[in-house]
Amino acid sequence: MGLFGKLMQKIFHAGANAEAPPDALKPGQSNESRVSAAERTGVPLGTSVPAGMQPGTAAPAQGPVDVAAILNGMAANNKEKLDWKHSIVDLMKLLGMDSSLAERKELAAELKYPGDTNDSAKMNMWLHKEVMKKLAENGGKVPADLLD
Repeated sequence: MGLFGKLMQKIFHAGANAEAPPDALKPGQSNESRVSAAERTGVPLGTSVPAGMQPGTAAPAQGPVDVAAILNGMAANNKEKLDWKHSIVDLMKLLGMDSSLAERKELAAELKYPGDTNDSAKMNMWLHKEVMKKLAENGGKVPADLLD
């Protein structure tokens, strides 16, 4: 998995944890699904289909991940004041990633930065916009002002 994939996973995984249903897995519980547990113990599975779905269709996808809400929540719980809305360095720090120039250059290469990576200011601004754009393309709800 590339750097962008790791970055996206950290945001989307944080959102999944924040939005976990009340019956979600708790520490000390097995991660075996209810279906697997039912099959293992011989309990017959129900055959009802949720309202609005036809048999054999996939479950409806969950809505987009609210990137701003997740990152704002992470920033509120961070002892360091990080401006993730404007800085790729701060965004990476907030996510617990290495924000060194070498890592940012690697991310720039992965996202096909067309400019000179030795001009780190321009590269950083491009990276931030591109990361926000890619998050939106991959199911993230990103504020419009971060996509301009």
